[in-house]
Amino acid sequence: MDKKRKILFIINPISGTRNKDTVAGHIQNNINPNRNSVDIKFTTYKGHASVLAKEAVDNGYDAVVAIGGDGSINEIASVLIHTQTALGIIPNGSGNGLAHYLKIPFNIKKAVEIINGFNLITIDTASINNIPFISVAGIGFDALVAKEFAQSKTRGFFSYLKIIVFNYIVYFRKKYILYINNQKIKRKAMMISLANSNQFGYNSVIAPDARINDGYLNVCIMDKVPVFEAGIISLLLFLKKIDISKRIEILKCKEITVLQNKNRVVHIDGDPTYQGKKLVFKVIPASLKIIAPEKTINQLTENRETPE
Repeated sequence: MDKKRKILFIINPISGTRNKDTVAGHIQNNINPNRNSVDIKFTTYKGHASVLAKEAVDNGYDAVVAIGGDGSINEIASVLIHTQTALGIIPNGSGNGLAHYLKIPFNIKKAVEIINGFNLITIDTASINNIPFISVAGIGFDALVAKEFAQSKTRGFFSYLKIIVFNYIVYFRKKYILYINNQKIKRKAMMISLANSNQFGYNSVIAPDARINDGYLNVCIMDKVPVFEAGIISLLLFLKKIDISKRIEILKCKEITVLQNKNRVVHIDGDPTYQGKKLVFKVIPASLKIIAPEKTINQLTENRETPE
């Protein structure tokens, strides 16, 4: 009989809205005990998930599964880059951008079945000033929204939408200098998103052609639109058609330096932070093993379009 896989499940107790004890029960009830030896641990402080993931790597675990949102995934995945320990995901956050992109089920039982299947693909990651991100990082309006959302006492899509609407009215474009593909570019922009996968979360797709295993970042430079056009832009985001708008410019690169005139907030997989006036973004090709649905892996490895 094949040796059992060692899998650590890390649950963030404050992400999402589900009862976390119920989540743990679903994991125990649906994981295949004949193939997997399982540990389940809860985080108790910010950064705890990274500590637990590092211990799992050091102890030869085959996978660490993040139960949370994109921030929780980032905290765990950052430790797994360039290791033999794979990342698994059970979506349980607010936006869940990476889970949406990879088409990982939001039903816990079905998500655990993906873990049971243990189909692996090696994906790219990226970094901002040498700090890893997995899905999307951003400067400008989306970073401000991430900051406000992190400080909000309520979660979920409508809280997120309320923050967007309130801040959009009073937000002014900022000046940026970009060094990309041996060119210097000056832009006034509402936001600049660096996309490894294609979306922020909630299926709002900022980079429709982004592929998580192509060795490139998509640089999405968005201008501010008049309020009467905002609804159209929002619709295009959810229809995965934002690239047809004249309000957005999308470039591909392996590395980009962005200069801003103040140390403004940026976001890394949805978590707000400050990284100074000079921001260096780089792709880290083929750097993370991840458990994903077989159909998604086939689409990505057969050079088809990003999963719909």
